[in-house]
Order: sequence, then C-alpha cells, then structure tokens
Amino acid sequence: MKDRLQALKEEACLKIEQTEDLKELQNIRVAYLGKKGPITEVLKGMGRLSSEERPIIGAFANEVRDAITAALEQKQEELGKLEIEKKLKAESIDVTLPGRPVNKGNSHPLTAVIDEIEDLFLSMGFTVAEGPEVETDYYNFEALNLPKGHPARDMQDSFFITEDLLLRTQTSPVQARTMEKHEGKGPVKIISPGKVYRRDNDDATHSHQFMQIEGLVVDKNIRLSDLKGVLTAFAKKMFGEERKIRLRPSFFPFTEPSVEMDISCFKCGGKGCSICKQTGWIEILGAGMVHPNVLEMAGFDSKKYTGFAFGMGPERIAMLKYGIDDIRHFYTNDIRFLKQFKKA
Repeated sequence: MKDRLQALKEEACLKIEQTEDLKELQNIRVAYLGKKGPITEVLKGMGRLSSEERPIIGAFANEVRDAITAALEQKQEELGKLEIEKKLKAESIDVTLPGRPVNKGNSHPLTAVIDEIEDLFLSMGFTVAEGPEVETDYYNFEALNLPKGHPARDMQDSFFITEDLLLRTQTSPVQARTMEKHEGKGPVKIISPGKVYRRDNDDATHSHQFMQIEGLVVDKNIRLSDLKGVLTAFAKKMFGEERKIRLRPSFFPFTEPSVEMDISCFKCGGKGCSICKQTGWIEILGAGMVHPNVLEMAGFDSKKYTGFAFGMGPERIAMLKYGIDDIRHFYTNDIRFLKQFKKA
C-alpha cells in the first residue's frame, strides 16, 4: 500500500509539473485529492491492515496528500503569474498614440432660441410660469374672453379630448391661471413658454405641434408705451441693435387694443428683399393691452389695474434668425441639420 501511495505521489507531481493550464490543474486536484480519487481508494483499504501498520500508512498518506497539495499550490501560483503577464501584454496601452476626440453635444437651435428669449425677459424682471398641456375649455377659451360659440374660436382648430378638455391651443391659459393665483393683487410679470397644439396640416411653415412664448404684465398704470418699450428691447436683442419696430392695429379677443409687431428687415435693412416680401418689414408677433373682461374674470379690478400681453412663436423667430426654410427640420432630428448650429 505504501508503494501504491508513493507511485500516486510521483504520478501526480509529474502531471502537475507538466500542465500549463489552470483549468487542467484543477482537474488534477479533483482527480487525485477528490472523494473518488485513488488516494481515497487506497485509504479505504486500511481496515485490512494490522494495528501496527495503520498509523505508519496513515502518516505516509498524509505526507503524500500534503506533497501533492503543495505542488498544486506552487503550480497554481506560477500559472496565475503567467496569466497576468499575458493579460498585461494583450491589454497594454500605447501612450504614444494620439487621443480620440470626444464628440460634444450642442443645443437644438429651437432650444437655443428659447433659452435666449427666456434669459432676456428674466433680465427684465419677468419670471417663467408653466401650466398643463391638457387644458379645460374654461382656461383655454372662456377665461380669455372667448365664450362658447364665439366666432374667434374657429381661428384655433382644436384637439378636443372631451367636451370640456382639449390640448391647449396657446399658452395664454397659463396667464389666466397665474392671474387667478394673485387674487386680484398685482404686480404680475411672467412669460409662459411651452408646447401648443392645433389641427393643422404639417408643411414647410405649419405644424400640428409647435412652441409658443407668451408674456404678461399686470399692474397699476401699465400703458401701451410700456409694451412698446419691452418689445423694442426684445427685437434689438434677438435681431440686432439697429432694428426698428412698428405696431399695426389688429384683433385678438383677449386684448384691446390689439397690435401686430413688425421689425425692420435684418437682411436688406428695409430696402426690400425676398425675406420681407419687398416690404422692408417682417411680422414677428401679436400683442395688446389685456382686455378688461379678462382682468375681471381673473379677479382684478379693471378700473385700478391694466396690463399688456404678447405672444410669439420661437420656431418662426429661429427660422428668421438662422435662415431655416422648413419648420419640419426642427422635429425630424436630422443630425446633419443639427450639427450646423454647433458652437466652437
């Protein structure tokens, strides 16, 4: 039995020395030291030995097991080091290679224009107000002097969800809600940017979903001249200090008087070109003094308080500012289009 154990030791050590693979080394461990290995089988036969031989064979068997275990551990350490060296060689980094450029993102042109407009009005003391895109008929129409059956409702083809709920057609409901929160006490000075929805056929200049930014100021002694001053500052900031503005009479149910604002053409300087349709002027937005009915419905005393409101489309401003000829470019996410507006 002692000779058998010695032979197993030599055989195992030889295999351990010759293996070059960690997985194979594990297989050798299981084969010789496992519960079903030959050493275990030899030890099972110790019951047939005399009482004098058992301790001698038992001690020798432990020596064989320890020798095989030591050989396994030593080989495992050697193979582990070799494995690490192979990985280091395979994963080495050539620090002399040029670096890979990091592609930086940039603001969407529409987002950039909205941010620029917000920054301007924030610097003038306005705050940004928001409201729900799914709106009630009352706030979208009635609170803005557009009762049920009013013909001006036809100007805004609407997406109704129920008889009383619809996708807002303008951000003006935010103005009505904000005035209500003030409970008849001024001042109110807000802009309300956001998405609006109208049943329109998508083409180069129209979209069923678009952005709108509206502004509202309500306080004592607010005049049309205040509105003109704010809009002049806006035009000069967005289109150049040399811009002039003009106000033309118009009609909006929620303002009286109502005006359309034009700016002098930034391309031809007023001489006439394709952008201004040979007129020298470009229509930018609508505005006016808040209608007394709108003030009263929001809880303000129209004899003490007056106000002005304006509304603009950021898409139109971006199209004019950057020379974009199709509103659909803003929504199709063509990376070639977006890269044109990347800042250095």
